[in-house]
Amino acid sequence: MPIKFPFSRRVAPSDTWTKCPACEAQVFNRQLERSQRVCPSCGHHFRMSVGERIDLLLDPGSFQERDAGLESVDPLGFHDDRPYPHRLEASRIKTGLRDALVWGVGTIAGHRVAIGIFDFRFMGGSMGSVVGEKLARCFEAALVERIPAIVVSASGGARMQEGTLSLMQLAKTTAPLVRLDDAGIPFIAVLTDPTTGGVLASFASLGDVIVAEPKALIGFAGARVASDTVGEEMPAGFQSAEFLLEHGFVDAVVPRAELRATLARLLRLLPVAPADEEADTDRRGPLATLSGLAERLGGAVGETIGIDTEADLNGNGVGRTPAPAAERRVPS
Repeated sequence: MPIKFPFSRRVAPSDTWTKCPACEAQVFNRQLERSQRVCPSCGHHFRMSVGERIDLLLDPGSFQERDAGLESVDPLGFHDDRPYPHRLEASRIKTGLRDALVWGVGTIAGHRVAIGIFDFRFMGGSMGSVVGEKLARCFEAALVERIPAIVVSASGGARMQEGTLSLMQLAKTTAPLVRLDDAGIPFIAVLTDPTTGGVLASFASLGDVIVAEPKALIGFAGARVASDTVGEEMPAGFQSAEFLLEHGFVDAVVPRAELRATLARLLRLLPVAPADEEADTDRRGPLATLSGLAERLGGAVGETIGIDTEADLNGNGVGRTPAPAAERRVPS
Protein backbone atom coordinates (compact mmCIF):
# COMPACT_ATOMS: atom_id res chain seq x y z
CA MET A 1 0.00 0.00 0.00
CA PRO A 2 1.56 3.35 -1.06
CA ILE A 3 2.40 5.83 1.64
CA LYS A 4 0.16 8.90 1.67
CA PHE A 5 1.76 12.11 2.83
CA PRO A 6 -0.35 14.64 4.70
CA PHE A 7 0.56 17.28 2.13
CA SER A 8 0.82 17.46 -1.63
CA ARG A 9 3.82 18.68 -3.52
CA ARG A 10 3.22 22.28 -4.53
CA VAL A 11 3.86 23.24 -8.10
CA ALA A 12 4.98 26.82 -8.71
CA PRO A 13 2.69 28.79 -11.02
CA SER A 14 3.92 28.91 -14.60
CA ASP A 15 4.02 32.69 -14.54
CA THR A 16 6.41 32.90 -11.57
CA TRP A 17 9.59 32.46 -13.61
CA THR A 18 10.72 33.50 -17.06
CA LYS A 19 13.43 31.73 -19.02
CA CYS A 20 16.00 34.05 -20.55
CA PRO A 21 16.34 33.25 -24.27
CA ALA A 22 19.98 34.35 -24.26
CA CYS A 23 21.53 32.55 -21.27
CA GLU A 24 18.60 30.19 -20.46
CA ALA A 25 18.62 31.28 -16.83
CA GLN A 26 15.33 31.12 -14.92
CA VAL A 27 14.57 34.66 -13.75
CA PHE A 28 12.03 35.37 -11.03
CA ASN A 29 9.40 37.66 -12.57
CA ARG A 30 9.44 40.11 -9.68
CA GLN A 31 13.18 40.41 -10.04
CA LEU A 32 12.71 40.95 -13.78
CA GLU A 33 10.29 43.79 -13.11
CA ARG A 34 12.68 45.44 -10.65
CA SER A 35 15.48 45.26 -13.22
CA GLN A 36 13.37 46.95 -15.95
CA ARG A 37 12.97 43.61 -17.72
CA VAL A 38 16.71 43.11 -18.17
CA CYS A 39 18.20 39.70 -17.36
CA PRO A 40 20.39 40.06 -14.25
CA SER A 41 22.63 37.23 -15.45
CA CYS A 42 23.50 38.24 -19.02
CA GLY A 43 21.92 41.65 -19.59
CA HIS A 44 19.43 40.45 -22.21
CA HIS A 45 16.75 43.08 -22.82
CA PHE A 46 13.27 41.56 -22.78
CA ARG A 47 10.50 43.24 -24.73
CA MET A 48 8.35 45.75 -22.87
CA SER A 49 4.68 46.66 -23.03
CA VAL A 50 3.43 50.18 -23.73
CA GLY A 51 2.71 50.77 -20.05
CA GLU A 52 6.18 49.66 -19.03
CA ARG A 53 7.74 51.95 -21.63
CA ILE A 54 5.72 54.92 -20.40
CA ASP A 55 6.82 54.27 -16.82
CA LEU A 56 10.43 53.88 -17.97
CA LEU A 57 10.76 56.99 -20.12
CA LEU A 58 8.23 59.65 -19.11
CA ASP A 59 7.85 61.76 -16.01
CA PRO A 60 5.29 60.22 -13.63
CA GLY A 61 1.72 61.23 -14.44
CA SER A 62 2.70 63.36 -17.44
CA PHE A 63 1.51 61.14 -20.31
CA GLN A 64 -1.79 62.03 -21.97
CA GLU A 65 -2.87 59.58 -24.65
CA ARG A 66 -4.44 60.89 -27.84
CA ASP A 67 -6.60 59.20 -30.49
CA ALA A 68 -7.20 56.25 -28.19
CA GLY A 69 -10.46 55.34 -29.97
CA LEU A 70 -8.97 54.56 -33.41
CA GLU A 71 -9.48 50.91 -34.39
CA SER A 72 -8.53 48.86 -37.43
CA VAL A 73 -11.21 47.54 -39.76
CA ASP A 74 -11.10 44.85 -42.44
CA PRO A 75 -11.41 46.68 -45.78
CA LEU A 76 -10.05 43.73 -47.78
CA GLY A 77 -12.02 40.96 -46.08
CA PHE A 78 -8.70 39.23 -45.44
CA HIS A 79 -8.78 35.61 -44.33
CA ASP A 80 -5.88 33.21 -43.80
CA ASP A 81 -6.37 30.45 -41.25
CA ARG A 82 -8.49 32.95 -39.31
CA PRO A 83 -10.40 36.08 -40.37
CA TYR A 84 -8.53 39.32 -39.77
CA PRO A 85 -11.19 40.68 -37.38
CA HIS A 86 -10.72 37.58 -35.20
CA ARG A 87 -6.98 38.23 -35.00
CA LEU A 88 -7.63 41.84 -34.03
CA GLU A 89 -10.03 40.83 -31.31
CA ALA A 90 -7.63 38.22 -29.93
CA SER A 91 -4.83 40.80 -29.76
CA ARG A 92 -7.12 43.31 -28.05
CA ILE A 93 -8.04 40.78 -25.40
CA LYS A 94 -4.40 39.74 -24.94
CA THR A 95 -2.94 43.26 -24.63
CA GLY A 96 -5.83 45.51 -23.60
CA LEU A 97 -4.89 47.79 -26.51
CA ARG A 98 -6.89 48.80 -29.56
CA ASP A 99 -3.90 48.55 -31.89
CA ALA A 100 -0.13 48.13 -31.96
CA LEU A 101 0.76 51.77 -31.26
CA VAL A 102 -0.13 54.24 -28.54
CA TRP A 103 0.78 57.89 -28.87
CA GLY A 104 0.35 60.98 -26.79
CA VAL A 105 2.10 63.94 -25.20
CA GLY A 106 4.18 63.82 -22.03
CA THR A 107 7.38 65.13 -20.52
CA ILE A 108 10.89 63.73 -20.15
CA ALA A 109 12.85 65.56 -17.45
CA GLY A 110 10.45 68.47 -17.91
CA HIS A 111 10.73 68.59 -21.74
CA ARG A 112 7.37 68.20 -23.52
CA VAL A 113 7.44 65.61 -26.27
CA ALA A 114 5.06 63.90 -28.65
CA ILE A 115 5.80 60.21 -28.29
CA GLY A 116 4.62 57.06 -30.03
CA ILE A 117 5.26 53.62 -28.54
CA PHE A 118 4.87 50.26 -30.26
CA ASP A 119 3.75 47.11 -28.46
CA PHE A 120 5.07 43.97 -30.12
CA ARG A 121 2.45 41.82 -28.39
CA PHE A 122 -0.24 43.25 -30.67
CA MET A 123 0.15 41.28 -33.92
CA GLY A 124 3.91 41.62 -33.79
CA GLY A 125 3.72 45.41 -33.66
CA SER A 126 2.78 45.40 -37.35
CA MET A 127 1.95 48.72 -38.99
CA GLY A 128 -1.47 48.96 -40.56
CA SER A 129 -3.69 51.92 -41.39
CA VAL A 130 -4.39 52.84 -37.76
CA VAL A 131 -0.74 52.69 -36.73
CA GLY A 132 0.22 54.83 -39.72
CA GLU A 133 -2.53 57.33 -38.95
CA LYS A 134 -1.49 57.60 -35.31
CA LEU A 135 2.15 58.16 -36.25
CA ALA A 136 1.21 60.83 -38.76
CA ARG A 137 -0.91 62.59 -36.13
CA CYS A 138 1.95 62.31 -33.65
CA PHE A 139 4.32 64.06 -36.05
CA GLU A 140 1.72 66.66 -37.01
CA ALA A 141 1.05 67.43 -33.35
CA ALA A 142 4.78 67.87 -32.79
CA LEU A 143 4.80 70.34 -35.70
CA VAL A 144 1.77 72.32 -34.50
CA GLU A 145 2.83 72.43 -30.84
CA ARG A 146 6.54 72.78 -31.72
CA ILE A 147 7.75 70.00 -29.48
CA PRO A 148 10.21 67.16 -30.26
CA ALA A 149 8.87 63.84 -31.55
CA ILE A 150 10.04 60.44 -30.30
CA VAL A 151 8.99 57.00 -31.54
CA VAL A 152 9.94 53.78 -29.77
CA SER A 153 9.77 51.05 -32.40
CA ALA A 154 9.19 47.34 -31.88
CA SER A 155 7.67 45.93 -35.02
CA GLY A 156 7.81 43.17 -37.57
CA GLY A 157 6.94 45.60 -40.37
CA ALA A 158 3.86 46.27 -42.46
CA ARG A 159 0.67 44.36 -41.63
CA MET A 160 0.04 41.86 -44.38
CA GLN A 161 -3.67 41.57 -43.56
CA GLU A 162 -4.16 45.10 -44.94
CA GLY A 163 -2.20 44.54 -48.14
CA THR A 164 -1.31 47.64 -50.16
CA LEU A 165 -3.02 49.86 -47.59
CA SER A 166 -0.32 48.95 -45.07
CA LEU A 167 2.44 49.72 -47.58
CA MET A 168 0.95 53.17 -48.10
CA GLN A 169 1.74 53.92 -44.46
CA LEU A 170 5.44 54.06 -45.31
CA ALA A 171 4.89 57.24 -47.32
CA LYS A 172 2.28 58.53 -44.89
CA THR A 173 4.66 58.36 -41.92
CA THR A 174 7.72 59.77 -43.69
CA ALA A 175 6.08 62.79 -45.35
CA PRO A 176 5.47 64.70 -42.06
CA LEU A 177 9.13 64.27 -41.13
CA VAL A 178 10.13 66.53 -44.00
CA ARG A 179 8.00 69.31 -42.54
CA LEU A 180 9.41 68.65 -39.07
CA ASP A 181 12.92 69.00 -40.44
CA ASP A 182 12.03 72.21 -42.30
CA ALA A 183 10.59 73.64 -39.08
CA GLY A 184 13.70 72.73 -37.06
CA ILE A 185 11.88 70.26 -34.81
CA PRO A 186 13.94 67.20 -33.79
CA PHE A 187 12.78 63.64 -34.26
CA ILE A 188 14.45 60.92 -32.18
CA ALA A 189 14.06 57.29 -33.24
CA VAL A 190 14.47 54.60 -30.57
CA LEU A 191 14.93 51.13 -32.06
CA THR A 192 14.17 48.17 -29.82
CA ASP A 193 14.01 44.44 -30.46
CA PRO A 194 12.83 43.87 -33.13
CA THR A 195 12.63 46.76 -35.62
CA THR A 196 12.25 45.32 -39.09
CA GLY A 197 10.45 45.51 -42.42
CA GLY A 198 8.43 48.54 -43.44
CA VAL A 199 8.87 50.26 -40.09
CA LEU A 200 12.64 50.34 -40.48
CA ALA A 201 12.29 51.20 -44.16
CA SER A 202 10.28 54.33 -43.34
CA PHE A 203 10.29 56.68 -40.34
CA ALA A 204 12.46 54.55 -38.02
CA SER A 205 15.58 55.15 -40.12
CA LEU A 206 14.98 58.90 -40.53
CA GLY A 207 15.58 60.19 -37.02
CA ASP A 208 17.83 63.18 -36.45
CA VAL A 209 19.29 60.88 -33.81
CA ILE A 210 18.85 57.09 -33.87
CA VAL A 211 19.46 55.16 -30.68
CA ALA A 212 18.99 51.45 -30.09
CA GLU A 213 18.84 49.04 -27.19
CA PRO A 214 21.63 46.46 -26.85
CA LYS A 215 21.41 43.37 -29.07
CA ALA A 216 18.23 44.64 -30.75
CA LEU A 217 17.37 42.92 -34.03
CA ILE A 218 17.30 45.63 -36.71
CA GLY A 219 16.89 44.84 -40.39
CA PHE A 220 14.60 45.06 -43.38
CA ALA A 221 14.32 41.33 -44.11
CA GLY A 222 15.39 38.11 -42.46
CA ALA A 223 19.02 37.08 -42.53
CA ARG A 224 18.43 34.24 -45.00
CA VAL A 225 16.39 36.42 -47.36
CA ALA A 226 19.02 39.16 -47.25
CA SER A 227 21.79 36.66 -47.95
CA ASP A 228 19.90 35.11 -50.88
CA THR A 229 19.11 38.55 -52.32
CA VAL A 230 22.72 39.73 -52.50
CA GLY A 231 23.98 36.26 -53.39
CA GLU A 232 26.67 36.07 -50.73
CA GLU A 233 27.15 35.10 -47.10
CA MET A 234 26.40 37.97 -44.73
CA PRO A 235 28.67 38.68 -41.73
CA ALA A 236 27.65 37.29 -38.37
CA GLY A 237 25.36 39.59 -36.40
CA PHE A 238 24.90 42.02 -39.28
CA GLN A 239 21.38 42.82 -38.08
CA SER A 240 22.34 43.63 -34.51
CA ALA A 241 22.36 47.10 -32.98
CA GLU A 242 26.09 46.83 -32.26
CA PHE A 243 26.95 45.95 -35.87
CA LEU A 244 24.89 48.86 -37.18
CA LEU A 245 26.56 51.19 -34.68
CA GLU A 246 29.99 50.18 -36.02
CA HIS A 247 28.83 50.91 -39.58
CA GLY A 248 27.21 54.26 -38.88
CA PHE A 249 23.51 53.44 -39.16
CA VAL A 250 22.85 53.83 -35.43
CA ASP A 251 24.17 56.79 -33.45
CA ALA A 252 24.28 55.10 -30.04
CA VAL A 253 23.50 51.79 -28.34
CA VAL A 254 22.04 52.68 -24.96
CA PRO A 255 21.29 50.23 -22.12
CA ARG A 256 17.73 50.45 -20.89
CA ALA A 257 18.73 51.84 -17.49
CA GLU A 258 20.36 54.83 -19.24
CA LEU A 259 17.74 55.40 -21.94
CA ARG A 260 15.67 58.03 -20.14
CA ALA A 261 18.74 60.06 -19.17
CA THR A 262 20.06 59.81 -22.72
CA LEU A 263 16.81 61.09 -24.20
CA ALA A 264 16.74 63.95 -21.69
CA ARG A 265 20.29 64.89 -22.69
CA LEU A 266 19.41 64.79 -26.40
CA LEU A 267 16.39 67.02 -25.80
CA ARG A 268 18.71 69.58 -24.19
CA LEU A 269 21.23 69.36 -27.03
CA LEU A 270 18.62 69.52 -29.82
CA PRO A 271 16.22 72.30 -28.89
CA VAL A 272 13.32 73.22 -31.14
CA ALA A 273 14.21 76.12 -33.42
CA PRO A 274 12.34 79.39 -32.66
CA ALA A 275 9.23 79.84 -34.76
CA ASP A 276 10.48 83.07 -36.32
CA GLU A 277 13.33 81.15 -37.95
CA GLU A 278 11.01 79.15 -40.19
CA ALA A 279 11.48 81.67 -43.00
CA ASP A 280 15.25 81.24 -42.88
CA THR A 281 15.92 79.35 -46.08
CA ASP A 282 19.53 78.60 -45.14
CA ARG A 283 18.58 76.60 -42.01
CA ARG A 284 18.86 72.82 -42.21
CA GLY A 285 16.70 71.31 -39.49
CA PRO A 286 17.41 70.68 -35.80
CA LEU A 287 21.11 70.05 -36.36
CA ALA A 288 21.57 73.44 -38.04
CA THR A 289 23.44 74.92 -35.10
CA LEU A 290 26.07 72.18 -35.15
CA SER A 291 26.23 72.27 -38.96
CA GLY A 292 26.72 76.02 -38.96
CA LEU A 293 29.50 75.72 -36.43
CA ALA A 294 31.19 73.10 -38.60
CA GLU A 295 30.95 75.41 -41.61
CA ARG A 296 32.43 78.34 -39.72
CA LEU A 297 35.30 76.15 -38.55
CA GLY A 298 35.67 74.46 -41.92
CA GLY A 299 38.66 76.51 -43.07
CA ALA A 300 40.59 75.93 -39.87
CA VAL A 301 39.75 72.24 -39.89
CA GLY A 302 40.72 71.94 -43.53
CA GLU A 303 44.13 73.52 -42.89
CA THR A 304 44.66 71.16 -39.97
CA ILE A 305 43.87 67.92 -41.78
CA GLY A 306 45.07 68.99 -45.22
CA ILE A 307 41.88 69.08 -47.31
CA ASP A 308 40.18 71.84 -49.27
CA THR A 309 36.86 72.94 -47.79
CA GLU A 310 35.78 75.49 -50.41
CA ALA A 311 33.25 74.46 -53.02
CA ASP A 312 34.38 73.73 -56.53
CA LEU A 313 32.86 75.31 -59.63
CA ASN A 314 29.90 72.95 -59.46
CA GLY A 315 29.23 73.86 -55.83
CA ASN A 316 29.29 70.33 -54.45
CA GLY A 317 31.93 71.04 -51.82
CA VAL A 318 34.34 68.34 -52.97
CA GLY A 319 37.44 68.31 -55.10
CA ARG A 320 40.11 70.91 -55.48
CA THR A 321 39.77 74.57 -54.55
CA PRO A 322 38.93 76.55 -57.73
CA ALA A 323 41.75 78.53 -59.21
CA PRO A 324 41.62 82.35 -59.18
CA ALA A 325 39.74 84.00 -62.03
CA ALA A 326 42.96 85.14 -63.69
CA GLU A 327 44.23 81.58 -63.85
CA ARG A 328 40.96 80.26 -65.28
CA ARG A 329 41.00 82.59 -68.33
CA VAL A 330 41.59 80.86 -71.64
CA PRO A 331 44.47 82.46 -73.51
CA SER A 332 43.28 84.41 -76.54
